[in-house]
Amino acid sequence: MRTRKLPSSAPCLVIGMALVVGANPVLAQRGGATTLALDSLAAAPVQSQRVTGLVAAVARGSDTLLMKAYGNADVEWDVPMTTDAMFEVGSIAKQFTAAAILQLRDAGKLSLDDEITKWLPNLVVRGGSATLRRMLNHTSGMAVDGPGLSIWDPRATRDSALSLMKVDRFRFPSGQAQAYNNEALFLLDRVVERASGMSYERYLTTKIFEVLGMKHSSFCNSSVNVPRRAHGYSVVNRVIRRAPMVQYSWIESVCSTAPDLVVWLQALHGGKVMSPASYTEMTTPARLEDGTALQYGLGIKVGEDYRGLRYIGHGGTGPGFRADATWYPDAKMAVVVLTNSSPAQFDPGDVGGAIARAVLPWPRPEVRYYSEDPAPLIGRYELQMGGNLSSFVVEVTQSPSGLVFAANGGRPQRLPWAGGLTFYADETVTLTFHRANHDTGPVTELRRDDAGNLLVLRKR
Repeated sequence: MRTRKLPSSAPCLVIGMALVVGANPVLAQRGGATTLALDSLAAAPVQSQRVTGLVAAVARGSDTLLMKAYGNADVEWDVPMTTDAMFEVGSIAKQFTAAAILQLRDAGKLSLDDEITKWLPNLVVRGGSATLRRMLNHTSGMAVDGPGLSIWDPRATRDSALSLMKVDRFRFPSGQAQAYNNEALFLLDRVVERASGMSYERYLTTKIFEVLGMKHSSFCNSSVNVPRRAHGYSVVNRVIRRAPMVQYSWIESVCSTAPDLVVWLQALHGGKVMSPASYTEMTTPARLEDGTALQYGLGIKVGEDYRGLRYIGHGGTGPGFRADATWYPDAKMAVVVLTNSSPAQFDPGDVGGAIARAVLPWPRPEVRYYSEDPAPLIGRYELQMGGNLSSFVVEVTQSPSGLVFAANGGRPQRLPWAGGLTFYADETVTLTFHRANHDTGPVTELRRDDAGNLLVLRKR
């Protein structure tokens, strides 16, 4: 096996509380980037050897601004990447599950307010209840005890996995916070099967892929030879190694190509997948019971980045793969970035975001910092509920340069101010202070929303 050593000087994206800035802010401020400029942004991760291969696609209306492959689909045999290479797209599949559920709702076969036990009556659920809607937007609070079956074990089946799953507790009352929940989506895939009378992969194939002409999209099956499928690679200590093959005998996984995902984005947001009412519900930010809007709809992220660009999309990760497919509704623009590497500190969504900011004008062209009285905001905020963490602490203090934030003992940083009591801790991660008695009382909470997890932190 051939391994590739990454240079110690290879850049990495700043994560956590730090703001990630696009590769060329001067270019992005102008908007309307040339194909050459987009090519440069897409090529950078391969040129710096952070990933082995990458395909980037940008389509605005009927115009394809970029469709290009970089690096290798197979490192050992030095096979170049191609634009029609097939990738595992991980959690991008959540929007296909959501689309299937909404199509079945449109057909009168289920309701989003159905309890999960209506469809899976043998599922043990203790300590609360969860609706399909709350499971789709990750606000159910259910803690699913997994089956303990390896994703590499071909002997495991969906039925055996389902029989071993149970919900013995809820992390928080349904609708009061948000915690990203892969197991809940596995259960929803079973609902698709029960309501439609066909397997999950058969449903996607006949009701979505074939209808839309997505000829190179399918349920992933590593035991089947697929032409032009990219091989996945992991990155450990800056060394790229072949990722193990996954059987996907019980966990769902979708494989697709950049051109097919552009077709999907244009069809979904062009009214060709579900009823207008269901599309609106899918792409409208979900709300907690107290009315707090999330950066998540049904199976898909919905928000705006630190420059004010509205987006609807999702990323995905699998062994040896990372992917992102995002729609910018104001410009009717699709941006897809797929890689066959899964380094911990690389997110193809950051590349896609930099590309979008290079093409589109910025609604907020200048970074602003907090200019109001910082005193009410200063304090220590500790995790009360939300997410899948046991603890999370944010210290908010005053420095000579202004208000600064430090997460979990990290370096204090000044963060861009979105207005009101909201700040950006990353390109799309927001921190919002909440007052008691709505707008009149003292600041009592800080909520961290990363478009999938909403953490409620109490002021101590």
